[in-house]
Amino acid sequence: MGEEGTGGSVHLLCLAASSGVPLFCRSSRGGAPSRQQLPFSVIGSLNGVHMFGQNLEVQLSSARTKDTTVVWKSFHDSITLIVLSSEEGTSELKLERLLQMVFGAMEALSGFAEAMGTGFVSLMVSGRVVSATEGWWRLGTPEAVLLPWLVGSLPPQAARDYPVYLPHGSPTVPHRLLTLTLLPGLELCLLCGPRPPLSQLGPQLLERWWQPVLDPLRACLPLGPRGLPYGFPLHKDILGLLLLHLELKRCLFTVEPLGDKGPSPEQRRRLLRHFYALVTSTHFPPEPLEKVEDDVSRAQLPRACYLVLGPGEPGTGLRLIALQLGLRLLLLLLAPQSPTHGLRSLATHTLHTLSPLL
Repeated sequence: MGEEGTGGSVHLLCLAASSGVPLFCRSSRGGAPSRQQLPFSVIGSLNGVHMFGQNLEVQLSSARTKDTTVVWKSFHDSITLIVLSSEEGTSELKLERLLQMVFGAMEALSGFAEAMGTGFVSLMVSGRVVSATEGWWRLGTPEAVLLPWLVGSLPPQAARDYPVYLPHGSPTVPHRLLTLTLLPGLELCLLCGPRPPLSQLGPQLLERWWQPVLDPLRACLPLGPRGLPYGFPLHKDILGLLLLHLELKRCLFTVEPLGDKGPSPEQRRRLLRHFYALVTSTHFPPEPLEKVEDDVSRAQLPRACYLVLGPGEPGTGLRLIALQLGLRLLLLLLAPQSPTHGLRSLATHTLHTLSPLL
């Protein structure tokens, strides 16, 4: 990542294209490895501007400031690589070739899927999908929900071979769900037919594909209970959140964003679940606002609603608020000290902050 003696610094970022979750970050200064890391707010902004362009069907490939060149490149709609260089004489072409070589050196999830003869492979942390092949993301809604639930509910094992029926894709013919533990809490999942046999997924094969990427894999582990990268900026009053992308049919969910204060995680999960059932059945349409054809009906649909639980005195009772903007619906569980007059502003700010992740 740089040539000896050229001066300046280079930062390489790898993010999941669908969620914006950082997978790893590497830095160098003067051609030597550096511990300097970019703040998460900068990483989120760099990914956010790239995703904003994609939503407008504009492909942002490079940009220049007074002393830095930035190049973005996405691969197979699964990985986004970003490189920033302040080295003298750096060109966009050189940085783009660097990203091509970096991606070629990563190889692991898609290459492993191809070697196994299946297009359905994912990495799961505590029952949450943190990375997956394009085929896995295209699974129907029942399978996309039930398979992570199944894996998350099973006791820890080094390897499993389960027959599963797919309610949407294959309700009468069973497929096989193979799981292998790569690190404690991190499992590799394959959805396949009669082949490959579980015995084929031996230590040599796993070492070939996964040993070179153990450091990025370890970086996925903290995403388990919290669901968000450490250092991600959230308001201190937020006790839990559910963010849904209505078109991609994916979600970001956590009931442990900032620690253990307030109700237990089980209580928070129950409150958010009941609130979601309430707002989706009585207030918000089951499809994005953009797809509601009647302009009058669209204008009459609510954009936000809130609920205060318990006594009505100021400073008491948990707060729940739902906000829908475009393709995203956000539900927040907030501490009693959060003022009701500021709920919509807080929810709007949080939604904009989370949007680069989903």
